[in-house]
Amino acid sequence: MRSTFSGLEVAKRSLFAQQTALQTTGHNIANANTVGYSRQVVNLVNSKPMEAPGIQRSNSAGQIGTGVEFDYIKRIRETFLDHQYYNENKELGEWTVRKDALEKLEAIVNEPSDTGIRTVIENFWNAWQVLSKEPENLTARAALKEGALALTDAFNSTSKQLKDLSTDLTSNVEVKVNESNSFLRQIAALNGEIFRTEGLGNDANDLRDQRDLLVDHLSGNMNINVTETSSGYTIQMGGVELVNGQTVSTLVTSASLEASVSSGDLNSGEIYGMLVSRDNYVASYQFQLDSMVKSIVNGNVQVTLPAGTVVPDGTVVNGVTYTGTLAARTLTTDTEMTVAGINGMHALGYTLDDPPQSGIPFFTIKDGFTEFNAESMTVNPDIVNRVANIAASSRLYDDNGTIRVVKGNNDIALQISGFRNKKFDFEPQANGTPILTNGTFEQFYQTFVGQLGVQTQEAIRQNANQQLLVEQVDSRRQSVSGVSLDEEMANMIKFQHAYNAAARVMTTFDELLNKVINSMGIVGR
Repeated sequence: MRSTFSGLEVAKRSLFAQQTALQTTGHNIANANTVGYSRQVVNLVNSKPMEAPGIQRSNSAGQIGTGVEFDYIKRIRETFLDHQYYNENKELGEWTVRKDALEKLEAIVNEPSDTGIRTVIENFWNAWQVLSKEPENLTARAALKEGALALTDAFNSTSKQLKDLSTDLTSNVEVKVNESNSFLRQIAALNGEIFRTEGLGNDANDLRDQRDLLVDHLSGNMNINVTETSSGYTIQMGGVELVNGQTVSTLVTSASLEASVSSGDLNSGEIYGMLVSRDNYVASYQFQLDSMVKSIVNGNVQVTLPAGTVVPDGTVVNGVTYTGTLAARTLTTDTEMTVAGINGMHALGYTLDDPPQSGIPFFTIKDGFTEFNAESMTVNPDIVNRVANIAASSRLYDDNGTIRVVKGNNDIALQISGFRNKKFDFEPQANGTPILTNGTFEQFYQTFVGQLGVQTQEAIRQNANQQLLVEQVDSRRQSVSGVSLDEEMANMIKFQHAYNAAARVMTTFDELLNKVINSMGIVGR
């Protein structure tokens, strides 16, 4: 015999199921703009039917349905698209940092412009050219001093900015390291919460969304591989295990990540981009700048000393040491020789002083430094304080037994002003190789700026391409996991009508039972 109240049970189950579906739809709508949220659906299934009673089997046809129920609430997520997103996001993170670093380098170099190093160098050569026309003019000498100070200030400032950029990148690495460790701890903690929640038979959909959002962020910092096991996510960076279930296997540090770059475990992501930008881009351009300074100060360059040049006592020219009397130190023919940059050329000349004083180093090293580079280069304080110490002349004469300087001679000034067109040896050093080993300063600097421009253009192109790929993958993820308000509103109406209909069914059965209970069996009362 069928139960009189089975209809009420069917209606009740329907009410509960449709109410759950409505609540889930409301949850989706509420999180339509929540980053990382995956839409959820209620899986409705028909409940187990009931067979009519009988001794062995029912004589009634079919089985009696018992309504609807839901067995789980699942989130809509496609793992394949998640892994695609991780792979593209790590490349985007790397190229975004590279692009930013190179654009900052371009701003530091500031070429082409009227205020960059190229203009300052050009003004420096021009000042020597002006001095060669009026070697005794103190105003021309003062202008040269200011041009030289502007040159050293430009190199000093650019070097400091490069150093600051390197320091900023190091600081940003530390920030990203701390951020990544925070992500790792949170992911491990969520692994534990999800394991406990789902172990009790519940659906940890929102916790899984939080965990996946953290993994999304982590994938931008470094290259990771994500594997889901029974205890949660296992995350690796190359061959280094970072998280295993509820345990953070390895907390990263700046030192460990630098070692991972060398080993190949860390090969993309924002942190990798910062390390590459600091150790490759910034360090390389700092080295190129230092190579320019070392060459302009002490770099080997071929010059021709005109006949009549009187070299300072003890000067070695092509293996011959010139010493002694004025005549013994006078070159009788045009002589080619190699000098060590401006300092070497300046040392062959004489100041405005009598008795003659040979040229002092034009450029010196700042206190606290041990070698010439873009940061340590400065104009000799003796020249800054007294422009008469600039050596422009290479001639001496005997004035009735007194040796004097031919102050109107311009040989040294003319030679140095011609350095703009001379080829220098930009010798390779132990810590790097110049982009141009032999050439003029103009050629070297053009190559320097050209290489920076090409690298920046490539970084911009790569960044734009990766941005499109990430957006494409994320768009596909959103098409699967994202909340469509139109779809949810349609579902809401569908579940609302189903709930109203189930309520009407319950009301009908209530009326039937009322008839049975209150109106049947009262005849003869």
